[in-house]
Amino acid sequence: MKRLLSIIIILIALLEACTTTKSTIQTSSTSTVNNGKVWASLWQQRAAEYRALCFQAYNTAKFRLDEALKQSNGRPLAVVTDIDETVLDNSPYDAQRAINNQEYDSATWKQWTAKAACDTVAGAPSFFKYAASKGVAVFYITNRDEDERAGTVKNLQRYNMPFTDNEHVILKSGSSSKESRRLEVLKKYNIVLLCGDNLPDFDKLYDNHPTEESRNAATTQLTNAFGSKYIVLPNPSYGDWEGALFKFNYGLKAAQKDSVIKAKTRFDK
Repeated sequence: MKRLLSIIIILIALLEACTTTKSTIQTSSTSTVNNGKVWASLWQQRAAEYRALCFQAYNTAKFRLDEALKQSNGRPLAVVTDIDETVLDNSPYDAQRAINNQEYDSATWKQWTAKAACDTVAGAPSFFKYAASKGVAVFYITNRDEDERAGTVKNLQRYNMPFTDNEHVILKSGSSSKESRRLEVLKKYNIVLLCGDNLPDFDKLYDNHPTEESRNAATTQLTNAFGSKYIVLPNPSYGDWEGALFKFNYGLKAAQKDSVIKAKTRFDK
């Protein structure tokens, strides 16, 4: 009888342990938003289609630059580019946060950029080196903070990117809008191309936290600029498209973001 009682107690303990483990797994499961970011990072790292889109963007950029060089009126020419997901690939950081069901965090982001460990976006090094070889200045206008300068420059120089001095690497100082920084470049140069992954990289119409509707309206208004003066790189992981989706409420928790995603996604019922 005692032996039977002992067996029953052991079975109950095992059952409770299994239930607890199952509950823990369910509680720590990745949210819809972060699971999506894992897939986005995986696509960025593994899909040949992603590389093809990047090559397509920079092949178009080279074609447009050659056209601009033929039409030059003697004023110095420049191309302006974003850095993150346009020149440098941050998908390892994005994947690490998402796979652990963690939100973006500025402290861990700066730890990442300080490592200067980013790979390059396909096609970027060859295009910007080509531009430099033609006497075209390259300006890197980024919303990385000034205290990220050392790691940023080190990362760019790791791949021998041109024009990686303080004059041409222009980080954020105050406003996240890039318009005033673009205007400073325009004082001395004719900007023939802008490269980026986020629409505020190109035009002030996308500044000041616009809605999804106004972003789409601005994009329609600028139809002819895309592939002509504006060269867009793919980035499904983050950007103002995501901010607009959540009305730029950066305090939303993952569960709240999941609700927005489910409400706004079209799916077959």
